[in-house]
Order: sequence, then C-alpha cells, then structure tokens
Amino acid sequence: MEDQNNTNPEEEKGATNNDAQGQNETPKEDDNSTQLTGGVAPVGRVESVTPPTGGSYTSEASSMFSSGLNLGFINQKVTQARSEIAKFVIGQADMVDLLMISIFSNGHVLLEGVPGVAKTLTAKVLSKTLSVEFSRIQFTPDLMPSDVIGTSVFNLQNSEFTFKKGPVFSNVVLIDEINRAPAKTQAALFEVMEERQISYDGKVYEMDFPFLILATQNPVEQEGTYNLPEAQLDRFLFKIKIGYPTLSEEEEILNRYKNNIKSPSMDSIGGIFTAKDLSEIQDLVEKVRIEDQILRYIAQITDKTRNHAKLYLGGSPRASLSMMKASKAFAAIRGRDFVIPDDVQFVAPHVLNHRLILTPEAEMEGVGAEDIIQEIIAEVEVPR
Repeated sequence: MEDQNNTNPEEEKGATNNDAQGQNETPKEDDNSTQLTGGVAPVGRVESVTPPTGGSYTSEASSMFSSGLNLGFINQKVTQARSEIAKFVIGQADMVDLLMISIFSNGHVLLEGVPGVAKTLTAKVLSKTLSVEFSRIQFTPDLMPSDVIGTSVFNLQNSEFTFKKGPVFSNVVLIDEINRAPAKTQAALFEVMEERQISYDGKVYEMDFPFLILATQNPVEQEGTYNLPEAQLDRFLFKIKIGYPTLSEEEEILNRYKNNIKSPSMDSIGGIFTAKDLSEIQDLVEKVRIEDQILRYIAQITDKTRNHAKLYLGGSPRASLSMMKASKAFAAIRGRDFVIPDDVQFVAPHVLNHRLILTPEAEMEGVGAEDIIQEIIAEVEVPR
C-alpha cells in the first residue's frame, strides 16, 4: 500500500474526477493482485470465511483513488506494529490485521484457539506496541467480581471506606481463559465493556482512554469452564478463531527458537502507538466515508441472520454497528477514505460468528456458524 501523501498533483486530479463513480464501477481484476489483508508478515492461519469475491478489487480500488485523509500516518504505524509482532509471532497475518482493526474501531476482541497457538503471546506482544498501561487477569473458577473491578477498603487514618481499583482499571486488559470464571464474575464485565465505566457504591468511575479488553478462551476443554453469556459475547467486536500454523510456519517457529530455552524477552519491543496516536487514528477512521448502499448491504446481511431457518438467534443492531465500524477501520488500513463491499465481507464473519445461535437441527447436521455466514454473504446482492 503506497503512502497516500506522496501522490503527485496530476494523479490527485485524476483520482478526484473518478472518486464520485468509485462506488459504482468495478475495476478489472489484475492477475498480480495482492491478498485481501495486504500484511507484511506471511499469511496466517486464522480460521475465516473466504469472501465470495476476490481480493483484487480491494487492492486495485486502494491504488486507483487518492485519499483526502492523512492515511499515510495509519499505514506507517500499522507497518511498524506488524514488524514488531512478527519478531515473536510467526504468520497469523489475518489475526494481526483484525487486532489492528479492533483497536482503531475501539472494540474488544475474543481470541479462541486450542492451547499453544500463541493467543496469550500475541496479546502480550500487541500490548507492548501500545505505550499505555497494561494489566493481566487470569480467570479462575473461584474469582470474585471484586477481584476484577475492585472493592472498598477501610482506611484507619480517616475512619472511612475508600474504593481500591481492581486490575480492570487499565488501558489494555488481557483476560486469560475468560471462560473459566462463573457467571457472577462475568457479569462484572458487562458495564465496563459497553459503557467503559464502573458503578460502585453509588459512584461512577470512568475508564481512561484507550480501554481495550483482549480475552482468550480454549474451545475444546470443558472441565472447569463456563459458557459466556450471550450479553457478554455481543459486547465483543470480534471473535478471532486461531488455527494451527502451516508446515512451513511450524518449521520457521522451530528454527527461530532452536537455541532458546528460556521464555522470550519482550523488552526489545518498542512502543508504536501512544494514546494520542490512537485518538488521532480513531478520528481519521470516523471520517472514512460509507455510502448508503453499503449501509444497506450491512443491514441486509444482519437481517438475513434473523430470518434464517437454521439460526435460533441472529445478529443484533450492535452487530451491524460493529460491522460498519470495522469496515471503516479496515478501509483506512488499506489506504482508502471510503468503504467498499470487500471490506464488509472481510470483517463480517469475525463480527457475526460469536453472535449467532444455531437451531438444534442445524447442530445435529454438523452445520457451523461460519458456513451459514458464508451462505448469507453469497445470497445478499453486492452493491455496485
């Protein structure tokens, strides 16, 4: 992706004349088109639904139009973050892109995968690239709500109770094995995830900007785990399913750590994003244009989930809003100040896969939520 600030005046003039019809014209596909994510690191193994259309439209649209926003700043920061994360995480380029999207669209992320696929490592490395406060909470079956949000402590000096903030009062909160805590502890996260505040003893405590929850869970182990409430799942922007690496990536992992017995030190990771940078990037993402036909496209996808014969529960309006925000963030990462259908198709599976509940008949047939999402995306007419 080229820096949008280095475009010559003639190219800017041509881009301006074509910008008005950019949403209605479909550029010819190029055999040398790049992958949809356009990452620096090798393509990862994030389990996702392949969009019905190819990635060439996204790549060509990004190169044909000049942006009116300073998106080169975002490109520079994302490239640096990818480079830092690639020092420790092999592959998983899609996951890194999705994490960047979640940060830029101010959303929380649920990482799901079997043990040993670098869920926690990726979250810790990502937090290191953010020059903000970081805390980690290891969820266990005996964890209480006060262990998360804080509690009142009696102060002997003034004979009064004072509120001692819990570990959730941070900028980036890593919740490891989130499904190991019971329902009452999970309920303590409802308010802070949606409203970014804690109400305790009649007082409201606002969270500092930025506030992001990165949660991990193991989908195969059921001993000592609890299913997350639907109200809590709906508060996550993405659920990113992480699969095993490829054979070549596995060999690269072994070669990189063949002489290391100790845990890798992350002191070498430099801070890429400050709180001010994130605020500026989110302001830029808000200015990314999304046309009415794209908004209707998002609404139609969500509406289809509510009327599907194999779905007991479809997407909520929060799902539509999450799809819109994530699409704008992905467009900004790709260097465009407008959203195209390919942006929606890329983020839709990760926005919807944890919000849908299948009917018992569909589960007996072995149908997955990803299969239904792919079917819905293929059925809804793509705006031109």
